[in-house]
Amino acid sequence: MGTGARRSGMDQTADGEDGQSLLGDVISASGAFEGSEDIAVARDLARGFLTDVQAVHGLPVSGRAMGMVQLVVSELVTNARKYAPGPCLLTLEVNGGAVEVTVWDNNPTPPQILAPNPTRIGQHGLEIVMAVGQTFAIHREPVGKRITSAIVLADDPGPDPVGRQL
Repeated sequence: MGTGARRSGMDQTADGEDGQSLLGDVISASGAFEGSEDIAVARDLARGFLTDVQAVHGLPVSGRAMGMVQLVVSELVTNARKYAPGPCLLTLEVNGGAVEVTVWDNNPTPPQILAPNPTRIGQHGLEIVMAVGQTFAIHREPVGKRITSAIVLADDPGPDPVGRQL
């Protein structure tokens, strides 16, 4: 994994006096990445995290969600590595039926969000992230910025496409 990358199955956020969690259980993983070769490692972290979310914690993760989270991780980490000096931090956290993908970097300048243009070559990363995510936000920090996008874990199955009676 990248510098300082770690996966955690379930982190307790806070404990009450009786040892019970006050804020509930948080399923999260995080990693720090410093080189462009770490982009693939960041995708691997996301894939392993979602595999654990499904296998260990029993939450449904659709194939679409698996692919979209890896795509969002790849785009956001690539941008951080390209436009910010120093490391970037990736955090994945399950929250309300979605996984929040957050990437922090030390460049305080918000990214330029370009209007969709199918004739433009390149610079479609944020356009893609905004299209596939349920939410998208840019937050300035005391040092740098963080960009967050949430991807729904389980697709709405909708009506049975075959029309079978259950």
